[in-house]
Amino acid sequence: MAAFSTTLKTSWLLCLGLVILALLAPKQADAHMAMLYPTPRGGYGTKQFDGRIHVFVDYQGFKFPCGGYPKGPTTNLKAGQVVPVRFWTPELKNVNSLPKNKMSEARHGGGMCEFSLSYDGGKSFHVIGSYTKTCPDVYYEWPVKIPANVPSCTQPGKCLFSWSWTANLVPQYYHNCADVSIKGVKNGKLPSQLMKKYDFKAKGVKTGVTYPGDGKSHDRGVGPSKAEISKNTK
Repeated sequence: MAAFSTTLKTSWLLCLGLVILALLAPKQADAHMAMLYPTPRGGYGTKQFDGRIHVFVDYQGFKFPCGGYPKGPTTNLKAGQVVPVRFWTPELKNVNSLPKNKMSEARHGGGMCEFSLSYDGGKSFHVIGSYTKTCPDVYYEWPVKIPANVPSCTQPGKCLFSWSWTANLVPQYYHNCADVSIKGVKNGKLPSQLMKKYDFKAKGVKTGVTYPGDGKSHDRGVGPSKAEISKNTK
């Protein structure tokens, strides 16, 4: 009888533990970050939005590239234009302006954000800008200039503006893609530097990688530095 009682108690505790884990897991994922503008595939406000846009690659079936989402809404851009990139987290209630109230955002200590263009539907991504240490953060805009000498790209599904993030406190890699149409120049060229890829299961991708950050796990950071804004908009 004592053995039965012990087994019953153990089973009850195990079930309770599983219930607690099930309740906590979605909340942990809910705090992660995603691109808000340009509007990404699967992003907030799109038909494909299913709440997974803010998770990292390989989590809950989130795939590389672009989370595996189909084509989304198209943002029209042009060569030489500065794009005011913004980020989203589930606690952001008013997406029409930068937040003023305090909220929790799983910034994971910041890290490295890269912004890239793809003209082949995600087979290759060419870096056009980057922010380090304090990126991402929903409290700020992160301006990135479309190079003045890029060619035009208007084929639906092929032209992408990409954000990737290698976190500081945890080895996690995030990747969102916005469908864009770019009015460029004749005989233009994409930048030669290719986007870095880390921390997901794929051939040639290094795992266990983190980048220097500001160490602030869930709190607001200081935003983009003047030096990096200048570098990314000149």
